[in-house]
Amino acid sequence: MATTQSPHSPANPFEQQKPIPGVGKIIAVSSGKGGVGKSTVAVNLALSLAKRYRVGLLDADIYGPSLPRLMGAVNQKVQVTPEQKILPLIRYNLKLMSIGFLIDETAAVVWRGPMLFKAMDQFFRDVVWGELDYLIIDLPPGTGDIHLSLAQKVPMFGAIVVSTPQNLALADVKKAIDMWKRVNIPVLGAVINMSYLRTTGSEERIALFPRGEIDAYLAAQRIPILAELPFHPSVSIASEAGVPVVESYPDSPEAQAIDKVSEKIASLSSNHDLAIDQLR
Repeated sequence: MATTQSPHSPANPFEQQKPIPGVGKIIAVSSGKGGVGKSTVAVNLALSLAKRYRVGLLDADIYGPSLPRLMGAVNQKVQVTPEQKILPLIRYNLKLMSIGFLIDETAAVVWRGPMLFKAMDQFFRDVVWGELDYLIIDLPPGTGDIHLSLAQKVPMFGAIVVSTPQNLALADVKKAIDMWKRVNIPVLGAVINMSYLRTTGSEERIALFPRGEIDAYLAAQRIPILAELPFHPSVSIASEAGVPVVESYPDSPEAQAIDKVSEKIASLSSNHDLAIDQLR
């Protein structure tokens, strides 16, 4: 007679998580769809945290890595030790790792799921991260193999969802949040990016997108809005230059909004009993 495995048996893939030696809290930055500024938010959040903590940033978007360009390291390659361990690049006191540091920027990565799983495992186990308070992971958009691999391989502190404010984006936000719930990873909050257009020398806020039902949905899900980031040319100019806005324009409203997100995350992570509702 065949035996039925308990959901708590060792065969349960989510019970095979292993911490990364020396790494503290792992936070994923995700989005339901592309084009909402997720990588820009992830990079600037990591840099903001790195002003006060030991932080690493992992670009887990294997098919479309953007970290090298955002950090001004397009032509940089990582070094490998004699023990076949990878040394991350360091910029602005932030440790960086991306598939873009291993292959040419124009080379396409044509991998199936098992190769993605292996690559993620190498990023976790074969990179010399050292002692970190936070490891921020910039995930590819959507809900796919890499997200599942992350949830199965390492214990995560939580996830942040990035979205623009219109209903077209909200439809995919709902899928992203449902995915995190299915794998029992808490959603720490949402960042509404390009919430409005900020023009220099004016207090007027110009809506780039029609405001959809994202506020009501997040409130119903008891997920706080960590920040509403404006759209301003300084963000795109800084990203193109490879010097993110929290470094190039630290006193700008955009950088200050990101700093507030990092403060909220640090406050939450310093007290495990703090209710997420208190982030509101």
